[in-house]
Amino acid sequence: MDQEIVIQKTIDFVKETLSDAEGGHDWWHIYRVWKLSKRIAEAENVDNFVVELGALLHDIADSKFYDGDEEIGPYKAREFLSSLDVAEEVIIHVKKLYLIFLSRATNTLKNSNLPSLMLFKMQID
Repeated sequence: MDQEIVIQKTIDFVKETLSDAEGGHDWWHIYRVWKLSKRIAEAENVDNFVVELGALLHDIADSKFYDGDEEIGPYKAREFLSSLDVAEEVIIHVKKLYLIFLSRATNTLKNSNLPSLMLFKMQID
């Protein structure tokens, strides 16, 4: 499937999934993270498709709302991307980004020297 179509279907999926989410985890939060990630990616040597998918899906199932289950977000992201026949290599990279976001959010990753792309979420409201 064409990457632009996958991105649009991901946007639609995220909007629908998070339609009843509280303000800190709603579509507009995702939108700001996504837009900033695209700007940062322009200056980095990265796969923009992976970056966009990672940004769009980074809060698709926040563990705070699933009794601390840190596996549900990556599982839902994988399930969705697989339904679109996204390449396994892309899915693996998106999952790694998701886990980095999760690690930063839960303070389990202590390395403060991460590349700017890994730190961008911390700069969003």
